[in-house]
Amino acid sequence: MKNRGWLIVLAGTVLNLALGVLYAWSIFSKQLTEPLEKGGFGWTRTAATLPYTLAIAVFAVMMIPAGRLQDRFGPRVVASAGALLCGVGLVVASFGGPESHLPVLIGFGLLSGSGFGLGYAATTPVAVKWFPPAKKGLITGIVVAGFGLAPVYIAPLSKYLLATYQVSGAFRILGVLFVLVAGAAAQFLVNPSEAAKASAPLPAGVPSLPPSQGSWREMLRAPTFWSLHLQYACGATAGLMIIGHIAKIVSTQSQNTIHTGFLFVALLAIFNASGRVVAGLVSDVIGRVAALTMVFVMQAAVMFFFNQFETVPGFVLGAAIVGFSYGSCLSLFPATVADLWGTKNMGLNYGILFTAWGVGGVVGPLLAGSIADSTGSYGLAYQVAGALLLFAALLAMVSHIHLSINIPEKQVVISFGKRRAGVAPPPLAAKDQKVA
Repeated sequence: MKNRGWLIVLAGTVLNLALGVLYAWSIFSKQLTEPLEKGGFGWTRTAATLPYTLAIAVFAVMMIPAGRLQDRFGPRVVASAGALLCGVGLVVASFGGPESHLPVLIGFGLLSGSGFGLGYAATTPVAVKWFPPAKKGLITGIVVAGFGLAPVYIAPLSKYLLATYQVSGAFRILGVLFVLVAGAAAQFLVNPSEAAKASAPLPAGVPSLPPSQGSWREMLRAPTFWSLHLQYACGATAGLMIIGHIAKIVSTQSQNTIHTGFLFVALLAIFNASGRVVAGLVSDVIGRVAALTMVFVMQAAVMFFFNQFETVPGFVLGAAIVGFSYGSCLSLFPATVADLWGTKNMGLNYGILFTAWGVGGVVGPLLAGSIADSTGSYGLAYQVAGALLLFAALLAMVSHIHLSINIPEKQVVISFGKRRAGVAPPPLAAKDQKVA
């Protein structure tokens, strides 16, 4: 189980690294707005933003049926379909041109966006099924770190392809590479058999307790789910607000004295990936709620001072904390879903919760952009983000109190307090399911 499990983790991480082609859009968007004589299509900024916005929206919505499909048919089939859709979508996008926006909207926005949802939904649930409950946070963090780390390689690769093969050629090459790499990684994603799970040894002194396996209907009836949804939306809004504008923020607040804003994009990506792993590991020890509360408060503190950053050290500090905190959410929330409602239906359950990320992906960048356009500064946007993060921290603490009172002690131990390695939450009685 353990050796095979690490192979599954590696395959899921590689697949997410390929899915990170989504983060290459900022590079493509810039090129699309360039005039024809410079190898671009002469699009407006709005036109060049629409495929990315559509891809994010479709990505978030597709996580729901994708989760259901991988729960029913297995991760290999769903991940393979996602790899194929992403690659085909990029090839379709290559047929766009100066007066032809539709191929890019359909290709990147609709087809590749659907592929992102299918592939991403298949990686985390299968990985955590191969390990004991005490490792949920760590395993989740490692797998999703691939998506966060992708900009480190995808940005320079995209710049090279655009400079060498122009927009259409770059889309086609990335499409073919995506099908090959992501398709190969998808073939390793298989769930453990019931016999393998039954034969897997538990740590010494740990009782064998069947985990709770809540359905999506039970999850939606739980007040805890709606609290988590709000927390996720607040955290994603604040994080994606900075991620979507960091290069412009650096240029504006430094009064154009810092011309390396793209380096802070890479820095955000590195801390984004590290936050996913570190927060997942730490939450296995101190509990999910404690970890969530810490990252919300930490990021809120830096958001209230972000308007004061004008030098390289200040932006490094800000990018590090925002990237780490945002990345932490991407591992803590799926691990929490697995803690509370089990891994059997995790694909669909987390897919539903992931719609909160879609809200943040649309609201955060648009809110920051509109405030900056109307006021000439991002200051108010930072204050709004800080307030949302403090609200999320408050919700997390209230959820902790509610669950401590209403859920059996062993389930509280596994998810929201000091953890005992390997102890799985017992199945909830009917009266407790209504509360949980």
